[in-house]
Amino acid sequence: MNPTDTRTIPVEQLTVGMYVLLDLKWFQHPFAFSHFTIKSQDQIRTIRSLGLRSVRIHPELSDPAAPATPPPADDSPAQATATAAVAPLPAEADPEPEPTNPVLQAKRAMMEQMRRRREAAERIESAFISTAATVRDIEKHVHQQPQQAVAQATQLVGQIADSILVAPELAIQVMGDHMGGEELYFHSLNVTMLALMMAREIQLPHEVLATLGLGALLHDIGLKEVPDRIVKKTEPLTLAERHFYELHCQYGFELGQRMHLAPGVLAIIREHHELFDGSGYPAKLAGESANLLARIVAIANYYDELCNPVSLSDALTPHEALSIMFAKQRSKFDPKILQVFIRCLGVYPPGTVVQLSNGAIAMVVTVNTARPMKPLLVVHDADIPRDEAMLIDMDRETDVNIARALRPAQLPRDVYAYLSPRKRVSYYFDASRAGHKASMP
Repeated sequence: MNPTDTRTIPVEQLTVGMYVLLDLKWFQHPFAFSHFTIKSQDQIRTIRSLGLRSVRIHPELSDPAAPATPPPADDSPAQATATAAVAPLPAEADPEPEPTNPVLQAKRAMMEQMRRRREAAERIESAFISTAATVRDIEKHVHQQPQQAVAQATQLVGQIADSILVAPELAIQVMGDHMGGEELYFHSLNVTMLALMMAREIQLPHEVLATLGLGALLHDIGLKEVPDRIVKKTEPLTLAERHFYELHCQYGFELGQRMHLAPGVLAIIREHHELFDGSGYPAKLAGESANLLARIVAIANYYDELCNPVSLSDALTPHEALSIMFAKQRSKFDPKILQVFIRCLGVYPPGTVVQLSNGAIAMVVTVNTARPMKPLLVVHDADIPRDEAMLIDMDRETDVNIARALRPAQLPRDVYAYLSPRKRVSYYFDASRAGHKASMP
């Protein structure tokens, strides 16, 4: 925002509709942002209580209904006395907020709420790392100790499913990139979390959730039979390599039979690459010919592969992945389940970098599936230390909205470093909300 586009007026001349810029430290005022359009007389009264004689406004960003020329200040003796009684904050001073000031107490309360949210995020990431380590152990034991692997997977899925079912709200949070070296096991966990999220939304019975979760967790066990040079190849696969890769569904099905997995779990393992338009594999099942639970896992699996491909340089942002699935590839997926998926994650899934209507840049960190269009954002602000970054709950904000999604490559270097967009996108939720310990395994 160009400072030359602004002009300074006395605080007495503020009116609703003006776009105001407060030249104060973030903790010296109660608003989420230091620049915004005035929406009410209450906001004007709050600004006047901050001890400022004048403020800057941006005429071009102001509401057209706001007066182009502010009314003159009231020069009555009473007004002059009231104005004189409010001393401006010295430009060079950085005074400690008065503890009795209700305006600054409100900002302190907001800062305390953000501190608690950061602590919750750390707790959730710790639980995610622990769960990913459990998935690693499960996959390691699939061949040597299959019964142990099944028992461990069943217990883990049961705990996750129980938590999801009883949680009053399901808040899906994006995880950080440095997750303790368990990256190889994120895909299975991501697909499980996303599949169970959809199952909760369509109110599948508890026993069905257990089957879905186990199938989602084990959907790729057949990849153990495919050479790493194919599974981890970053260049396009040859036709022969593609055929070999596609055999992992059958390999997994046969391994699942030897593990005595339930028919519903086996169906997910065999059919998680089938697509609604019949273009999938291995059997090219179309429409509802594929198992319902497999159709759920197919959507979660497809989305996660778009966000987290073998070559991260090909990765799509969560917003791009969801947009492509809906706008260009809609025929590939069960339309009802795809609608549920989009309804849960919202237009801007966790991990999406966005620009707000006031120009600020932020990243979506949490989506409450009950209110997906009102996510929690971490906002870039050069005046606030990165480890104390501002968190904005869009469900409580009426002055700003999300204007558009951005690719991380579009960000200035300092903004990118501040927000740290995820190279890998993984989701988890706060199990402690459901009365369980955060570290479930």
